Amino acid sequence: MAGLSNSIEAFLKELLNKSNDDYIEIGRNELANQFNCAPSQINYVLTTRFTPYKGYYIESRRGGSGYVKIIKLTIKDDSVIKEIIENAIGDRITKDKSNGIIDMLLEEDLISEREALIMTHALEDNTLQKVDFNDRNILRADLLKNMLLAFMR
Repeated sequence: MAGLSNSIEAFLKELLNKSNDDYIEIGRNELANQFNCAPSQINYVLTTRFTPYKGYYIESRRGGSGYVKIIKLTIKDDSVIKEIIENAIGDRITKDKSNGIIDMLLEEDLISEREALIMTHALEDNTLQKVDFNDRNILRADLLKNMLLAFMR
């Protein structure tokens, strides 16, 4: 199975390298047919080999006309954001710590005041009030990571 995963990963990376853009779009079922495997094998490769921490962002749409879009993140001046995602946030983050990160990004002119305001409000406890109290910091960390990834695109 590892050989198949390696082949799929190599194929997708080759497509990305040949692309004039920093992304590729490909049908999950078409790719599964090409490698004579189940679509779940494609999902496995995407979720384990094309992660944000490895410099990729995945967009996916399921269904008959579903596709997978693999975006190669370009790290230019975004090394601070990458460092925050990898080391500062972790699996969970409190509202105060997330606000501290947002304030730092604003002070460093990495985000605008409007972006900071939107991020702050999206991560507030009252926004997450329908989520179990014990799970809020986990969800907050995931939301913050994804917002930061958007700045790297």
